[in-house]
Amino acid sequence: MKKLHLALLPLIFAWFGLSSYAFAADDAKTHMPFIHAGNVDHPSLSKAADEAKDKLKQNGFEIVGEYTPYKTAHIIVVTNDVMKTNAAKSELGAFGAGLRVTLTNDGDKIQVSYSNPVYVSHVYRMKGDFSAVRASLEKALGFTAEYGPEDGLTGKDLRDYQYKWLMPYFTDTLDLAEYANQKEALDKINAILATKKTGVKKVYEISLPGKEETVIGVAMTGANNNDCSGDEYIMSRIDFKKLKSTGHLPYEVVVSNGKVYALPAEFRIAINFPDLSMMGSNSFASIMCAPDSIKAALVTAVGGSLEE
Repeated sequence: MKKLHLALLPLIFAWFGLSSYAFAADDAKTHMPFIHAGNVDHPSLSKAADEAKDKLKQNGFEIVGEYTPYKTAHIIVVTNDVMKTNAAKSELGAFGAGLRVTLTNDGDKIQVSYSNPVYVSHVYRMKGDFSAVRASLEKALGFTAEYGPEDGLTGKDLRDYQYKWLMPYFTDTLDLAEYANQKEALDKINAILATKKTGVKKVYEISLPGKEETVIGVAMTGANNNDCSGDEYIMSRIDFKKLKSTGHLPYEVVVSNGKVYALPAEFRIAINFPDLSMMGSNSFASIMCAPDSIKAALVTAVGGSLEE
């Protein structure tokens, strides 16, 4: 009788609409958003970045973009075939198709860090195993510790993450614009970003294999009356710990079959700063203007309408 009950478990889970992934062993483990590779002595961020890029390429990563959001930080965005393939298997998986490698000044040293691929895969509800991607990053750059919040989050919690009651989930995306097809959308968005008149600049673009879905990473300067959307403005208020969470940047816009989406700032910021308090000088209250400003900047940058 006991064997019969065990045999019926998959059917019972299906009846209740539960994902089989929710019962994977990894759900019991805790994860943090960033990994500190170590500190390096270097005269400049650019030279440290060049060394990091060489190591990343040697370990199978493609450099898809880089930028300096402010003078103390440099960000390199990477991907590889495993990431793109796994992202393509997942609904809105393009949000997780790129990982950040960051170099941040820390006195006379430079902090070298990168996005935790396993954390990212859970946040964006991606299919597939990202442990090999993490191993490749560790081989390329090293490993000291995971970091971010005081306590990590389990895979199960990350896949159903909500900062607070009434705050958005991953699937509560912002509808920014809609075009007749994917080509029209990408042509229009890239033309607008190329003008550099919106306060939003293109950093990278990754298209997923086998489907019409592309992610465009963007830097936000806070120009054109959108000061509160600026990368430096936001990070100066919330990235206050010793180990910097520079890999929160850049923001993403996903274009899927002509429809253009982004993640609400209430989710996108919270997932990288899950222990950020609601009130205080370094808190969500200190960037209360950010969600509306970020949305307005992105809508303008992709040719949408602010009146919708």
